[in-house]
Amino acid sequence: MIYVALLFLFIGIELIYFKIADHYNIIDKPNSRSSHTSITLRGGGIIFPTAILIACLLGYVSWPVAIAVILVALISFIDDIKPLSQLPRFVSHAIAIALVFYDLNLFAQAIWILPIIFILLIGWVNAFNFMDGINGITVLYAFVTILSFSFLGINKESLPLLLTMGLSCCAFGIFNVRKKAKTFAGDVGSISMALFLGYFMIKTIMLTGQIGYLLFLSVYGIDAVITIFTRIKKKENILEPHRSHLYQYLANELGYSHIVVSLLYSGIQLSINGLLIYLENRGELSLPVVVSFLLFEIIFYLLIRNKVVQKINMRKIDICNK
Repeated sequence: MIYVALLFLFIGIELIYFKIADHYNIIDKPNSRSSHTSITLRGGGIIFPTAILIACLLGYVSWPVAIAVILVALISFIDDIKPLSQLPRFVSHAIAIALVFYDLNLFAQAIWILPIIFILLIGWVNAFNFMDGINGITVLYAFVTILSFSFLGINKESLPLLLTMGLSCCAFGIFNVRKKAKTFAGDVGSISMALFLGYFMIKTIMLTGQIGYLLFLSVYGIDAVITIFTRIKKKENILEPHRSHLYQYLANELGYSHIVVSLLYSGIQLSINGLLIYLENRGELSLPVVVSFLLFEIIFYLLIRNKVVQKINMRKIDICNK
């Protein structure tokens, strides 16, 4: 019963936020580098840190994690309203990650591993934020990841937290998984959710000793990393907004529906996660299997990306010849 109440509470909070955002003109205006064409309310993802706060009050998550998520959400929300420099964003991320390390007792681990996890977590948070570019993609991907964590027996004690975060995705999805979205997550939503997923990934790996669960985030990770290397190769500024991700090519240049592309990404990730869980339950998710799986994903992604880019280039040539 409490979860039904939470769902309606989250929907109500979203509706209240829409009134506030509309009054204070917290909007996302389309530009040449965005994937939308109409003015849309920004920051609806504020429901994610709100859900973390409620989960903390209910005793589902520790205060260091709650503070970490709320801190990055606060700075990101300010950035959504008035763009900030890189420094305050980096500082907030660093403090938040330190709080996550404290909660997971990572400071007791070998000191050499801390900077590695720090860089990976910073990279993941930014990659997840970069991938938030079309309707539905962030919330559907987050929901699939949370659902996958929920199916792991080791996370049984964390089910109330996962359910709470999953319900916040459902509430946000009502207004975002549409042809014409009512709201976008904004940095406040994408960055706070990314930090939560990163935290829970580290926690799950520590509990199970299974590094293969990193592949729960592989679809986003591969697209983000390969796109970054592609842009570096082209000597582009990787910190500037762009439309170079595969999902952006599919939605913008090839004209596929945002929802179809978002469902494709989340559906592929869900299929991968299901197979990983199946292999782990059979005791077959060894490191060679994980590496082979990752290489297969990368090769498959590159083949699809190259085919899509060729198709886009052919269209441009056809247009020029007309």
